[in-house]
Amino acid sequence: MSKRVMNPAARVTAVALAAAGLGASLVAGAGSAFAAEGKAAPIALGAATTTSAAVSAQATALKQAALEQAAVKAAAAKQAAAKAAAVKAAAAKAAAAKQAAAKKPSWVKPVTKYTLTASYNQGGAMWTNKHSGQDFAVPVGTAVKAAGAGTVVKAGPNGGGDGPAYGNAIVVKHANGKYSQYAHLSKIKVSVGQKVAAGQTIALSGNTGNSSGPHLHFEIRTTPNYGSSLNPAAFLRTMGVSI
Repeated sequence: MSKRVMNPAARVTAVALAAAGLGASLVAGAGSAFAAEGKAAPIALGAATTTSAAVSAQATALKQAALEQAAVKAAAAKQAAAKAAAVKAAAAKAAAAKQAAAKKPSWVKPVTKYTLTASYNQGGAMWTNKHSGQDFAVPVGTAVKAAGAGTVVKAGPNGGGDGPAYGNAIVVKHANGKYSQYAHLSKIKVSVGQKVAAGQTIALSGNTGNSSGPHLHFEIRTTPNYGSSLNPAAFLRTMGVSI
């Protein structure tokens, strides 16, 4: 068998070509790796961007939730404060009303400006028996007030049923079992069954019935009827009222 002998020049050329091919492969490999790294880099950057956006969105959501919770708490606190203020105002109003009621007298004079004339148990030609009440000389149309709180049991002409001598008259029943009577009135402003307060205007004074001049005839009675009178001035003094 004969040996094939390669021309030295051809051998050198072949080696060079082989080396060149290897270099090309190395270069190609390096390029491929670089290309692979070049493609991977954008993917990693996109993932980081997405994570950052998620964290930012979560932070924004938490901040919004905190703001909403703070707003709810503020609204609840404002509502609680308003409720407390309303309760406090109601309590203050009730206390003021109670204080005013405590200061308000339970009994008052039946008229404010007057001249005392005929007194209780006084004799005279004007009455068949001795005078049954206290007379207050006042002009016609003077406001007549309920001496104490109570319920109207008589109101009208003919003395409200006690007789024509009284003219127009009113009788009020009080909680202590006593009755007050107001006679010779020009106008009656209440009706039977009506509740009245101490100091409330119930009539206007006049000169009706058996009267020698404009005045208010005032009685305190133990019953609603004529013939059960007490000394009105003495009774009012026991109630803290001086005439």
